[in-house]
Amino acid sequence: MKPLTEQEIRTAFVNCTKGEAKRLSVPRDLADRPWEDLDFLGWRDPQAPDRAYVVLPTGERPIAVQLRSSDAGSWQTRRSMCSICVTVHTGGVSLLVAPKSGKAGQQGNSVGAYMCSDLACSLYVRRKKDAGTGGRLRESLTLEQQIERTVANLAAFIAKVTA
Repeated sequence: MKPLTEQEIRTAFVNCTKGEAKRLSVPRDLADRPWEDLDFLGWRDPQAPDRAYVVLPTGERPIAVQLRSSDAGSWQTRRSMCSICVTVHTGGVSLLVAPKSGKAGQQGNSVGAYMCSDLACSLYVRRKKDAGTGGRLRESLTLEQQIERTVANLAAFIAKVTA
């Protein structure tokens, strides 16, 4: 992934107003991110831990969506699988819900997916970050195919947000 600027990130949001995009917390460490190992940029808002954001580069311009976490404490101790990167975590997966873009989102419609709580899917797939014992299942897919699947899963989720 090519490095993104704060302005590129803020203008990429498709499911919030320009004012909301202007006020959201963009990571301060953009220059220090491992861009060569990222397929998408994802982060949690340090000022509002129930908020998260993802930016997926596409052919013409990046697309960003805002997410809300629905952390019901009871299931956090069970093993769960991220629907984006297929990594298994104990307490490290959250249901993240995104308001749909446009009129549907204004009417309260949303879509959700179980994702790695820290949104570090790219690093888990590449085994640059450890998910613990049994976190990454043995697969017959190559690393490139696993990366393609991760990007395709996130792109499918974002397509539901923008539909």
